[in-house]
Amino acid sequence: MRGARVSLTDTDTDTVAAALPVPFAPDCEDPRDSADPGASTLRWDSEETLNLRWPTAPGAPRVELPGQGAPRGADLLDGVHTWGPTPTPVGTFELVPVRVDYDLPLIHGWMNDPAVAAFWELAGPRDRTERHLRAQLDGDGRSVPCLGMLDGTALSYWEIYRADLDPLARRYPARPHDTGVHLLIGGAAHRGRGLGPALLSAVAALIMERRRACTRVVAEPDVRNTPSVTAFLKAGFRCSAGVDLPGKRAALMIRDRDQDQDRDRDQDRDRIR
Repeated sequence: MRGARVSLTDTDTDTVAAALPVPFAPDCEDPRDSADPGASTLRWDSEETLNLRWPTAPGAPRVELPGQGAPRGADLLDGVHTWGPTPTPVGTFELVPVRVDYDLPLIHGWMNDPAVAAFWELAGPRDRTERHLRAQLDGDGRSVPCLGMLDGTALSYWEIYRADLDPLARRYPARPHDTGVHLLIGGAAHRGRGLGPALLSAVAALIMERRRACTRVVAEPDVRNTPSVTAFLKAGFRCSAGVDLPGKRAALMIRDRDQDQDRDRDQDRDRIR
């Protein structure tokens, strides 16, 4: 699988070309050169980072011994199932964790849409999609697959995940509680309507609201997926770096809590005037 991906058709080629990190653009640095003071030094004993976690001591190396994992009963994403509905410019939106027995036929159909399959690489028999979903649902909670309900109708599929506990973390200077998103808009009729940017913006704001320890929302769309990169840019993400991931060259997209707070202050000033 190629990692983060958005299946949309809201493409602004000029905007994307200006932001894509191929090669590294002036505003899209190589993460290996980052001097981010909020980033922690990474250490690992193998190429697998799925068992990494942040220690309590600031600045300590992020590594855990074999056999260690998330504390039993820990909720690594602060109860996605409790986040509830949120208003957006396109309707009321809610993330609802997937119930495989009920939702598999719908998600399997979406995964076999050629526009989706090109980047998600989950086309094929139903059990392939089921294994992908159950691997998350049966895990320790660092990734939660969800249906995106817009005005009560399932129109999108999401994966909300702990980017700092994901293999992505070894490709950039991850911060504690960085939260990642994967998204697809299901059904061609719903693409090209501006839903992607509107929903991405709403979900990023929702993550910041519900996960107070999270200071950044991140994503890593394939650089060839120009509709995806466009959607993230329109949703207030910035292109931070170009990163090489298994099977793809990705654009590391980041939306900062500070950026959201600055926007809120500007909106408050505009209301006062």
